[in-house]
Amino acid sequence: MTDVLLDSHVLLWALADPARLSAATIDVLSDPGRTIYYSAASVWELELNASLGKLELPAGWLEAAVATGFRELPITGQHARDCARLPPHHRDPFDRMLVAQARAHQLQLATRDTLIGAYDVNVLAA
Repeated sequence: MTDVLLDSHVLLWALADPARLSAATIDVLSDPGRTIYYSAASVWELELNASLGKLELPAGWLEAAVATGFRELPITGQHARDCARLPPHHRDPFDRMLVAQARAHQLQLATRDTLIGAYDVNVLAA
C-alpha cells in the first residue's frame, strides 16, 4: 500500500467537509495500513491565503490535523531543489512543492488539480 500526501484543499476537506471527497479517498484515509501526510507547504499556503482574506480556516484546523493522526512532512533542501527543477506544467509553487515531496518519498498525492497529472507522480483523484 502506498502512503498518501494530501493536497492543501484535500487536507481541509478531510478535516472539515469530508463529504466533498471521493469514496475512494475516504477509503484510503480510513485505511489503518496507510500513513497520511500533510505538507508544511500546505500549512504555509492555507495560512497565507487566510491572512490575505482569500480563505476562512476552521478554528483549530492544524491541531485537528495532528489529532487525526495525519503526519506532517517538513520541507527539506532536497525538496526545494527538486521543486525548482520540475518542468513548468504548473506555476503554483505550493503545488509544485507537493509534487516534489510526493516524488521524493514515493507518496500518492491526493488532489483534484488536473495539472498535477502532467508530472510523473502517483495521483489519487480526491
